[in-house]
Amino acid sequence: MAKPMTKTQLVAALAEEMGSDKKAATSALEAIIAVITSEVSGGGAVTLPGVGKIYCRERPARMVRNPATGEQIAKDADKVVKMTIAKALKDSVNG
Repeated sequence: MAKPMTKTQLVAALAEEMGSDKKAATSALEAIIAVITSEVSGGGAVTLPGVGKIYCRERPARMVRNPATGEQIAKDADKVVKMTIAKALKDSVNG
């Protein structure tokens, strides 16, 4: 498996794809991240066409096990960020 793309590499690729400089690409990337963060943290969802849907889901309170001791611990309800991958992306990876 290849190493994940770093932010610097992503900015460089985005700048090349946009036909602009790295400063504009960094601004665009940070703006997208800010919009996604504010929307998902507010309970909404964001759909990135061709990539997938990012959303927040609530998990109920539950019992979990400490793997080191085997002790059962009550864990409070919490929220978790999930992502559903778009069919187009799955097909491009598998096809």
